[in-house]
Amino acid sequence: MSTPSKSHGRKAIRPTLKPSSLMDEAPDLVGVWQARIVTLFPETFPGVLGASLTGKALQDGKWQLHTHDLRAHGIGKHRNVDDTPAGGGAGMVLRADVVSAALTEAQAHARGRWPILYLSPRGQRFDQAMARDLARCDGVTMLCGRFEGVDERVLEHWGITEVSLGDFVMTGGEIAAQAMLDATVRLLPGVLGNAESAVEESHSNGLLEHPQYTRPATWEGRDIPDILMSGHHGKVAEWRREMSEKLTRERRPDLWTRYKDRDDD
Repeated sequence: MSTPSKSHGRKAIRPTLKPSSLMDEAPDLVGVWQARIVTLFPETFPGVLGASLTGKALQDGKWQLHTHDLRAHGIGKHRNVDDTPAGGGAGMVLRADVVSAALTEAQAHARGRWPILYLSPRGQRFDQAMARDLARCDGVTMLCGRFEGVDERVLEHWGITEVSLGDFVMTGGEIAAQAMLDATVRLLPGVLGNAESAVEESHSNGLLEHPQYTRPATWEGRDIPDILMSGHHGKVAEWRREMSEKLTRERRPDLWTRYKDRDDD
């Protein structure tokens, strides 16, 4: 698949009657990667994504972030978004009609390869490979669940992929969405100052990252390994590789097994 253009200068302005938040003030930029978040708590975004490199990239128009409030599509005077589970049980379930209306609004902006993800503890485990794949897409829409979840019919209707941050349960998908977006956005062209950083990090090549050191050369009686001070780039690279393999074997035998199986193929 060809990589989509990442030009940041061409604007496609779409008229809308909906007031924009500070985060959404910029019009859609043609060819710029976008995230569309369907949530009951749009005020929680950009959150940590507005800081550091991801925040600067957001401000510079290297990616865009838009929220779609589920409550705006609620039913009746009280804007109800949920109802009791069919068949009985505790808690509430987000209604299919409400969620679908919000997704229709979000997907009106979609183009090219643009998956819809539902942040769910029963979903596929998010990993670095998925982050790389999302960064190659034109954009992503993330549905942040609440309560007991979402009516299954809307997931089927929209062909939504369920994705999990890990084997634990959270009160909603907003924190998970921000974590996944952080992992993805930093892989977009121009977001990281040093492109090699993304290559050498943990999980990027299937291994955990090697130990890192900086000044002072001696701290609390501990020295930086001599090899790193030698100036011999080949030996430094070899040492880093050996340490990555050692740490992966010791700390993540599951990753080590997958890495070795890949090398054997």
